[in-house]
Amino acid sequence: MDTLRLYRKSMAMLLKSQMQYPASFLMQTLAQLVMESGELMAVILLVDRFDHLNQWTAGNLYFFFGLMSMTFYLTECFARGITGAFSGMVRSGQLDTLLLRPRGVLTQVLCSAVDPRRITCIAVGTFSFGLGSRLSGVAWTVEKALIILESIVCGFWLIMGLFMIEAILCIHSVKSIELANALTYGGRSACEYPIDTFPRPLRMLFTVIAPFALVMHVPAAWVLGKPLFGWPGWTAAVTPMAGIILFGVMYLLFQRAMRFYRSTGS
Repeated sequence: MDTLRLYRKSMAMLLKSQMQYPASFLMQTLAQLVMESGELMAVILLVDRFDHLNQWTAGNLYFFFGLMSMTFYLTECFARGITGAFSGMVRSGQLDTLLLRPRGVLTQVLCSAVDPRRITCIAVGTFSFGLGSRLSGVAWTVEKALIILESIVCGFWLIMGLFMIEAILCIHSVKSIELANALTYGGRSACEYPIDTFPRPLRMLFTVIAPFALVMHVPAAWVLGKPLFGWPGWTAAVTPMAGIILFGVMYLLFQRAMRFYRSTGS
């Protein structure tokens, strides 16, 4: 609980500091809105050109896009320290100071950055999710709402775990490894669409290695009444746990990698 209190205080201070330059904040936030709206426009153009994609209707595609956008940008908003700040800490030697403090390194890294500009991206995702739900004729129940909430929460941990891959590689190589972005940002772009529309190698990649399909697509497909892979309905409540499992594995690897960290001497 003390760690959560520290995190909340850190987030409040970071938000306050970013709002010291409201014009800059507004322009950057609008830029994020334009970029994410451009991605949604790609889905709109696809829907306009084709009536459906395999078994998925236009509303279904909006639903998948919205779920991915909400989950990914919530993670980027509140876990920005891992993906945006950690590599710089390693290069500059700032990570040395974190090791001297009576808090875990990962906790301090998470408390070091926040990106409230992503709020517009979350808004675009929420709009797309709501539109897709309406066009798909989803009859919402408490059970379906809980399944989607579980998917978003577990997706948060999944994406944070994937972000930690870059942090782990930075410890060994100093510089960030772009290969990690293939699983994070590449995974976001690919998995905005249903997993069964991709060739087998990509399906395996985003089901087994970076399990976006298990965490988000299986629950979303069940809510839409089109279960993936012919799996029974109860799997929609179980497969999202893959996100927490992956984060747990990455956390252990991160702790192991920290044993190999060498100061820059700066």
